[in-house]
Amino acid sequence: MNTVIAKKIIELKNKDLKLRNELIKKEELSNGYNEEMEALHNTNAKELSQIIDEIGYPTIDKVGKEASEAAWLIIQHSIGQPDFMKKSAEMLKKAVQENKADPISLAYLADRIAVFEDKPQLYGTQFDWDINGEMNPNQVDDIEKVNQRRKNLGFNSIKEQIEIMQERVRKENQIPPEDFEKRKKESNKWRKSVGWIK
Repeated sequence: MNTVIAKKIIELKNKDLKLRNELIKKEELSNGYNEEMEALHNTNAKELSQIIDEIGYPTIDKVGKEASEAAWLIIQHSIGQPDFMKKSAEMLKKAVQENKADPISLAYLADRIAVFEDKPQLYGTQFDWDINGEMNPNQVDDIEKVNQRRKNLGFNSIKEQIEIMQERVRKENQIPPEDFEKRKKESNKWRKSVGWIK
């Protein structure tokens, strides 16, 4: 196990979570994609990409459980880097097939990529504000199949997860966007600018 690289990956994750907590305290988390957070996500993605070029995907056998999970979080947050995120998902898929990574991590990452590409989620892990100002899953595949896939991974049902997510945003004082259509347009413009959609 590479302890130096493991430590570095964990440090990157800790920076991410520290900034997220600061934004929650200032009630600035749900007000668009915070510029400071975007910059940090991009920097973390760049640093992790260099590590992956050096050692391959940071599986548990290479960097330990904590650092492997930290690497996944960094990838999950690298939303401004579609190529890196998709390349990492392919590497993670291979690692899962070889029993060197957690299939739950792959489910979250595959769903996140699907959402950014306007495709239905297979597991319903990604949530956002809907037109009624409620926190609900982004577009999903057939709900029965989604619940079955979730069950296979040990997840709760979509219905139960909706309740958990709605409680979480209340605790974090997150508020829905004032203008849903404006937010959607801004999101589409941003997705185009970084290359998720044409």
